[in-house]
Amino acid sequence: MSTDDPTLEAILRTGLQHLRDLLGPDWDVTIDPFHRESDLFDQEHDTMVRVQAKGEAAYGRLLVDLKTTVSPKGVRDLTLPKQLFLQRVNAYTSVLVMAPFIPPAARQVLREHDIGYLDLAGNVSLRMRRPTVVIRTQGTKPASRAGAPSRGKPTLAGAKAGRLVRLLVDVAPPHRAKDLAIAASLSLPYVSRLLDALEDQLLIRRADRVITDVDWQGLLRVRAEQVTLLKHNPFVSVLAPNGIDELLRRLRSYRAYGPLPITGSYAARAVAPLTGGGQVMVYVPAAPGAAEEIGDDLGLLPVEEGADVLLLRAGDDVVFERTRAVDGLGHVALSQLVLDCLSGPGRMPAEGEAVMGYMSEHESEWRAFP
Repeated sequence: MSTDDPTLEAILRTGLQHLRDLLGPDWDVTIDPFHRESDLFDQEHDTMVRVQAKGEAAYGRLLVDLKTTVSPKGVRDLTLPKQLFLQRVNAYTSVLVMAPFIPPAARQVLREHDIGYLDLAGNVSLRMRRPTVVIRTQGTKPASRAGAPSRGKPTLAGAKAGRLVRLLVDVAPPHRAKDLAIAASLSLPYVSRLLDALEDQLLIRRADRVITDVDWQGLLRVRAEQVTLLKHNPFVSVLAPNGIDELLRRLRSYRAYGPLPITGSYAARAVAPLTGGGQVMVYVPAAPGAAEEIGDDLGLLPVEEGADVLLLRAGDDVVFERTRAVDGLGHVALSQLVLDCLSGPGRMPAEGEAVMGYMSEHESEWRAFP
């Protein structure tokens, strides 16, 4: 499909041809002339499709739910009721969501409810009982513009979004947009737009515009997918010539630039030991020359290779908020630690998952409750 904004008719035509290609020449995939979607739901964007092996009398039907965009909330509120209805009236008719692109989060929700999907980027999941059909493919080409976030729609990639994510994770609901905007020093219109996007992705739930539930693990994962630790926090590579223990001793009493919190593998091992080794990562202010001055104060040597310490210039001051004291050292908040590990290199993402496991079992210890 070459156009950036395909029509519903074009989505259906291209999608059905892709399904035919997947099934092969021994199958027929045709629009059912006698059973239109309007017979069941009185909606104009659905089409009944017949799937039949050539030479066989039995056939199955797909209620193709055509969409220009698909979100987890849309799946829950609109598509799932169709699936539940069909299961009651006809066990051999399945729902197949078809769109230019279906984001990973929406695909996950669809799979959780055994709802089929097919997008023009090559992502397909289909299971039919009669005739027996099982297809699962993952797209290899990038999504078209139609599947990308709308221009101006907030994402979780920027520093402002990071502040809001940290607040939603660290402090349990209920929340109101106005209170969040004040606490995070953000504009209310921005917070409202971002909350709308988060609700659309089922990362938060609201009742009468009050946030009642936050999927804090999903929120951390989505945020981490859109940032890169060492890209968003430019670093200085240094060597501790007298050893890490001596560096930690000096950090315990260092106050020239305020407490400097530790993150990364070293901090992760304090709550969820998974592996040994790894560089010690320390957040420092982003002010010009601060990292170099701090390195000198701590007796660290700049190096091009073989660094055992990274001084991370904080991309936003939120990394210094709600820090923890561990064995006399400052550590970043657990939510920040997860974000850093999930978006870090090497084995750090696995360490981030281990920290989240700890957080799930000790939520009352790290999360503020009203």
